[in-house]
Amino acid sequence: MDWVERVTGIRRWTRGQERAPHKPLLLLYALGHFQRHGDEPIRYSAAEERLGHLLREFGPPRPTTPAYPFHHLTSDGLWEVRTADGSGSPGARVGALRDSAASGRLTPPLVRDLRRDPRLLSQLGRALLDANFEPSLHEDICAEVGLDLESVETDRAVRRRDRDFRERVMVAYEYQCAFCGFEGWLNGRAVGLDAAHVQWWAFGGPDDIANGICLCALHHKLFDKGVLGVTADHRVAVSARYVGRGRSAEAQVLDLSGREIDGPQPAFPRVADDRVAWHTREVFRSPARTAA
Repeated sequence: MDWVERVTGIRRWTRGQERAPHKPLLLLYALGHFQRHGDEPIRYSAAEERLGHLLREFGPPRPTTPAYPFHHLTSDGLWEVRTADGSGSPGARVGALRDSAASGRLTPPLVRDLRRDPRLLSQLGRALLDANFEPSLHEDICAEVGLDLESVETDRAVRRRDRDFRERVMVAYEYQCAFCGFEGWLNGRAVGLDAAHVQWWAFGGPDDIANGICLCALHHKLFDKGVLGVTADHRVAVSARYVGRGRSAEAQVLDLSGREIDGPQPAFPRVADDRVAWHTREVFRSPARTAA
């Protein structure tokens, strides 16, 4: 059984390039639970708040419910749900899952193979993260679900990132953050700067300049979290949901609202409009603050 292929091939709701990481987040949560508690069942009522938090933090900005993946993941041969009376899942309604004392767990064949090969858990975790989220979020997601992948040898997903992407983006933006202008060097090498994908690599975003932007480490993280975005006229958008009251938050985040983004050198294309539109729709936490 190729479990890596199974977890990366789970059936998901799709419409164009919209994100639907509900099932991957539940699987990562279940893997973290397995690492800590074995195949002890996960009560929906006990996990609902945590799963909802994961969806709000790492899912798209559209409203959703953890009841959806808790029920629908059963169709992929990786997850099973039983109620207090021993019957199967009562459906994807929150009330039904609560009232029936529904519990979920990884399927016995998957549990068996996870116990036989300790490396499998890490392989599945890495595959799910690579296929669904930007690298800047991996550590945070693992911390939220209680999943420790560092201590186990890992394999990567089949699709490989272009190793030259970072260098091309850095050259295009002349080693400066497009949002704040930060530039830093140590022993002749740029530090604190990243090449960020605008449309996430995990969701079809290509490794090319028109999908890349140079950001400092802080603004890259905030960009991938949806705190910062890019407007249609290539200005910085700041989510109205972001709260920062200190002087540093004002100077480093709030004051960016409406600031024109520093584009690449003339020889390189700026970020493509369709990539900006994807990030605005799938990542940015709207509405945007009104520029001062």
